[in-house]
Amino acid sequence: MTESSAMERIAISPEMVIHMGAGVLGETDWPAQSSAFVFDFANTSFSHHSRPSAAQFDRDAAQSRLILVIARAATTRLLGTKLDMRDGERFHIPAGLRAIAFAVRDCNFSEAARVVYRGAKSIEALCEILRLHDEDELVPFGAAGSLSMADSQRLMVARRFIEDKWAEKITLDTIARACGLNRAKLTRGFRDLFSCSVADAIAEQRLGEAKQMLLITDLPVSSIGYRCGYLNNASFARAFSRHYGVAPTQYRATRMAA
Repeated sequence: MTESSAMERIAISPEMVIHMGAGVLGETDWPAQSSAFVFDFANTSFSHHSRPSAAQFDRDAAQSRLILVIARAATTRLLGTKLDMRDGERFHIPAGLRAIAFAVRDCNFSEAARVVYRGAKSIEALCEILRLHDEDELVPFGAAGSLSMADSQRLMVARRFIEDKWAEKITLDTIARACGLNRAKLTRGFRDLFSCSVADAIAEQRLGEAKQMLLITDLPVSSIGYRCGYLNNASFARAFSRHYGVAPTQYRATRMAA
């Protein structure tokens, strides 16, 4: 690795700096008393570092990464309390956060626009990390001690398959084939890692999308249900009411009136 092979550095504010791409960090004029979040794109995980250092991060210089360095006072201010993540703690990247991080990585705008865009999306990524942490929605990487790292990664493939293919007719068999696990290990592992069944995860994804459609479109309720994988309006209404405690028509009417 030559000295010229440095990651792209963007100073967002006096309290936040990001480094993007492969290479060594180069300049590390970071905010005082800062912590860092490092996105590992190869393993679709991110880690928290309460005492970041260039020597620590440069060991992985060959990997493409996104590194957010932020003053600890800023995270405390945003959260309303001190961030209680352990040093080196690693988490799976959920779908929403993954999309933000990939948008930063894959941006191909002109140089001036790229700096602005990557800066804005990095702030969004930070806010999403803090939200997920505050709502206890982050899944530790390699959680569920009975699972090997390889099986944990296959289960994350299964989770992403559901997040990407929720509108299609997906079955346990199709998910098992997509992630390389048998049905039994997929079913057990999903409960161990995500504390829900495969069916629950599919329903959660579909109903969440349906809720958004009810708010931002004027499509008939029956059409929304069909687009979200429900074969008839009755089954959609039952599932929605059971999950959210209100029928889809009532949910739309109440929200539109607010």
